Amino acid sequence: MDKPAGLKASEHGKVANLLPPTYKRMVSGWLEEDCPSFDYGGFVVGEDDKEARLLGKSAGMLAGVPFFDEVFRQLDCTVEWHVAEGDTFEPVKHCATVRGPVRNLLLGERVALNALARCSGIATKSSRLLSLLRAAGYPNTLAGTRKTTPGFRLAEKYAMLVAGADPHRHDLSAMTMLKDNHIWACGGSITGAVHAAQAAGGFAVKVEVECGTEEEAAEAVRARADVVMLDNFAAGEVHGVAARLKEMGRAEGRRGGFLIEVSGGLEEGNVAAFAGPDVDVVSTSSIHQGVKHVDFSLKIVH
Repeated sequence: MDKPAGLKASEHGKVANLLPPTYKRMVSGWLEEDCPSFDYGGFVVGEDDKEARLLGKSAGMLAGVPFFDEVFRQLDCTVEWHVAEGDTFEPVKHCATVRGPVRNLLLGERVALNALARCSGIATKSSRLLSLLRAAGYPNTLAGTRKTTPGFRLAEKYAMLVAGADPHRHDLSAMTMLKDNHIWACGGSITGAVHAAQAAGGFAVKVEVECGTEEEAAEAVRARADVVMLDNFAAGEVHGVAARLKEMGRAEGRRGGFLIEVSGGLEEGNVAAFAGPDVDVVSTSSIHQGVKHVDFSLKIVH
């Protein structure tokens, strides 16, 4: 279970290369949603070739470039970037230049800006929390959650990766997470639930258990869960519990060990207090739920 601390996808390659081909179909769906019938405004402006400037109007980290690019690629426009994805900027910043038929520039404008603003907001927030953890001396993983926007999960998880955060599991098939409802629904036995999950998923699918008490966490360790989540623990107790669980795992000869994840109510004001040597993962939906978007505009050059 061990891996080097603080791994960032962007340090090993281009994050955009992780995207599946289906993201292009997703972008097509966005365009169809915004223009399901006649484009009356586009009719007014015609098809002369024009140039538009993408302006960053609030400070932030740029993320969502592949989605912005794909919107305009599907509309026969080109994009020239002046800021690299993952870089931060101060307003007002000329981030990119988009060229193509003016009707198409305006057709893609709002869809492209919405995606870029949302992704950049998530990356900015993720980077901020990651910086707080690093300043506190925490070298391990900051992760998001599955509390994402329906239909936009891929883009939101992508933005976390750009910022250096871990996107956590992508869907129900990526990892088995046994939450309180799963345990209660199968009779209250963490051990039984873990063994059933292991039998179904085999060696390739990790099993995580959400635990609300130290006793539940100890049962998850004994059941050989791969990840033990300490959910909604107070900062003052989480480190002692994590240390005892790790010692218990060593005493029981857990080959390869297990990860301890801390989650529940973590945000900028308190996240550093939960960072400790026995905590492998700090996860929070605050890096992608309700984040402030980065403000962009696209202006035709005239």
